[in-house]
Amino acid sequence: MSAGPLFKFNEAVSFVVHCNTQKEIDYYWEKLSAVPEAEQCGWLKDRYGLSWQIVPTALPEMLQDKDARKVARVTEAFLKMKKFDIAALERAYKGG
Repeated sequence: MSAGPLFKFNEAVSFVVHCNTQKEIDYYWEKLSAVPEAEQCGWLKDRYGLSWQIVPTALPEMLQDKDARKVARVTEAFLKMKKFDIAALERAYKGG
């Protein structure tokens, strides 16, 4: 469907890319990110204004841990990130 100028992309619609490695995250980030001011917590916008979430596959497991302290550390770490850094998330998860 082509809506032309009547309908613009917004954050209500986004694609999610699950990445197993930092190399994958870096690859998709480099290829897709075109609006640096829109980058936050793994979200980016491409040159067409479409939103993407570039997410490490390990993140949901970390955030579902029964240890609330681990979840809090990971959350605090990723809220400061634009592009996810798997090593930094793992350090936060382990308490390092």
